Amino acid sequence: MAFSPENRKGTLSGIVFVALVAASATWIAGLGPVKALGLSPLVVGIVIGIFYANTLHNHFPPAWESGITFSAKKILRFAIVFYGFRITFQQIADVGLEGFLVSLTMLTTTFILGSWLGMKRFGLDRDTAMLTASGASVCGAAAVLATEPVLKAEEYKAAVAVSMVVLFGTVSMFLYPLLYAGLFQHAQGFLHLSPEQYGIYVGGTVHEVAQVVAAAGINGPGTEMANNAVIVKMTRVLLIAPMLILLGLYLSRKAARSGGGEGAVVKLVIPWFAVYFLGMAAFNSLQILPVALVGWINSVDTFLLTMAMTALGMGTRFAKFKGLGMAPLYTALGMFVWLVLGGFVVVKVITAIF
Repeated sequence: MAFSPENRKGTLSGIVFVALVAASATWIAGLGPVKALGLSPLVVGIVIGIFYANTLHNHFPPAWESGITFSAKKILRFAIVFYGFRITFQQIADVGLEGFLVSLTMLTTTFILGSWLGMKRFGLDRDTAMLTASGASVCGAAAVLATEPVLKAEEYKAAVAVSMVVLFGTVSMFLYPLLYAGLFQHAQGFLHLSPEQYGIYVGGTVHEVAQVVAAAGINGPGTEMANNAVIVKMTRVLLIAPMLILLGLYLSRKAARSGGGEGAVVKLVIPWFAVYFLGMAAFNSLQILPVALVGWINSVDTFLLTMAMTALGMGTRFAKFKGLGMAPLYTALGMFVWLVLGGFVVVKVITAIF
């Protein structure tokens, strides 16, 4: 019955519907005022999706829900795999050991801090806490999308995490240039950041790739400041694969400890799409494909990610947020303070050593 022609038609209609809304989100993101804010199509897509879920949802055929779910689950994983075409191992080598260590340190500490704050201090459930932590520690909305299937979390929890990324990532986009122009650039001693250090600082601590580009673009694109920021940011993106694998191992061991007696067989949770993502990055490092083709792949991949984000928003009902209160905001704020202040100290220490 699940594979009846009627169900297949409803699924296909739902996918087409999501694609059309995602295309609208892409168009809106390209408009001057929206583009100036650094809002990616992914963020615009989830906003439109949430609006649909809480206003127009009941006016569309229920049969389309399966297509929306397919977009939020299956298309998402496919898009995450091909996200690997955005980075090469050569880019990571160019920024050096210091950039890698900043990325690794900030990802690890922020994820642990966010998970602890959410679960232990503010009473969030595990999934919402970890999704919020992954968005802040890795690469914003895309990291939330990648982590969601590993946790097997409900869509609305991912939407909560994405909303925190949007809020504090947008604040970062305006705060960081102000800090650099008003303090770091002219300060003496410990508070001074060179353009190269500032680029590493932005890339290692700001949420979304688009927000990194905006925050580091003070001296224009192509400068050492901007290049360092983007490369360090993409190093964080690359680290999502081992992070998700380690998270899968952690969840599996935890299930084994709490799931019964000795000898109980617990299926290992390995996010294979994260492994394939790493493989795509390795393949892209060989630079076999023409640059134009890689650019086209990335454009298609951005659209698929926008579809997944839009579908995620379409599964979000505000009624499900009842009971969460201010806990997600407090958790995200705690991580934001660490990223801004702790990230500064980490960059200064690591760049001084290396």
